[in-house]
Amino acid sequence: MIQVWYDSPLVRFALALGIAAQLSMDAAPARAQDTLRVGRAIANSWSFVPLDVGIEAGIFAKQNLAIERVAFTGSARLQQGLAAQSIDIGLGSGPELALVAKGAPVIAVGALVLSPRMTITVRASGALRALADLRGKRIGVSTAGSLTEWLTRELSRRQGWGRDGVQAVALGSDAAQIAAMKTDQIDGLVLDVATALRLESAGEGRIVLRFGDIIKNFIQNAAYARRDLVASDPQRVRRFLAGWYETIAYMGRHKEESIKIAMPVVDLPHDVAARGYEEWMQAYSRDGRFDPLALALLAKSFVETGVLPAEPDMRKLYTEEFLPARN
Repeated sequence: MIQVWYDSPLVRFALALGIAAQLSMDAAPARAQDTLRVGRAIANSWSFVPLDVGIEAGIFAKQNLAIERVAFTGSARLQQGLAAQSIDIGLGSGPELALVAKGAPVIAVGALVLSPRMTITVRASGALRALADLRGKRIGVSTAGSLTEWLTRELSRRQGWGRDGVQAVALGSDAAQIAAMKTDQIDGLVLDVATALRLESAGEGRIVLRFGDIIKNFIQNAAYARRDLVASDPQRVRRFLAGWYETIAYMGRHKEESIKIAMPVVDLPHDVAARGYEEWMQAYSRDGRFDPLALALLAKSFVETGVLPAEPDMRKLYTEEFLPARN
C-alpha cells in the first residue's frame, strides 16, 4: 500500500513541483543592478574615460551598478541636468564648486583629475606664437562657469590683463570650437592636451600654452552628486566612487586595454590616444581627496575673477564621506 501511495500520479506531480521550485530558487538571478545615470560635462574628454573603462571592464557591475551615460556640452548644462534630476552623478570641473556656492543642489563627492591637462591651441597658420600674443584675443570655451572659461579668466588675471583681458567665447563642444577656429570666428580655444596634439600632428593647430606649466595645486575635475540622492541613497554614491577609483587602478595595470576603450570615446588615433593616456594617468586622483591648497586657490580665484563676491566656505561644498577607505 505504501508503495502504491508513492507511485500515485498526484504524489509524483507534487514531487515534481517541489523539485522545479527548488531548481528555480537555485537558478534565480542575483538582485537586479541599480541604475545610475552619470553625466559628463564634455563627451570626448580623457578626464572622463574611466567611466567607459569601468563599464567595459565590468568594474561598475561588480558594484551592482548599471551605468547610463549622458553627455553634455559644458559645465553649465551638466549642472542644469543635475538640478533637473535628469542625471544622478555629474562628472565636471573643479571650478563648478562656485556653482555649488551659488546654490546648485549638488555636492562634490570626489576629486578626479588633480592638475590641468589643458592647453590654449591656435591655428597653425596664424600669427599667434607666444603667451603675450593672446591678450585681447577671442578664445573658445565650452560654457559659462566651465573649466575652460575659468582657465581663460585665471590666465588673464595672472598676466595682469584684467578679467576680460582674454575674451572667452562660449561655443559648446570641442568640435564646434575647432570649426569656429578654422573659419576665423575665434583666435584659439582651450583644449585638452590629447586633442591639441592631434591638431598639431595634422598641421591644423599649435599649442601656445599648457596650463599645467603655470597652475599648480589644482582640481581640474570632480564628481558631483545630487544632494537628494546623497540623503536618500548614500550607498549608491559610495559604490559609484568605489568603482571609479578601482577603475583608475585597473587602468594603471592595463594600458593597452584602456587605450583601446578610450580611442572611440576621445576620437583619437592610437598614437595620440597613447600620449593622452600617459598625460592623464599622471593626473588622475587615486583616492578622491580634496587638496586644501587646491581648494584655497579656487576660493581665491572665484573672487578675483568676479565669479563670487567673497570667498565661500569650501568645506560646505564638498564631502569625503563616500570615498573608499585609504589602504
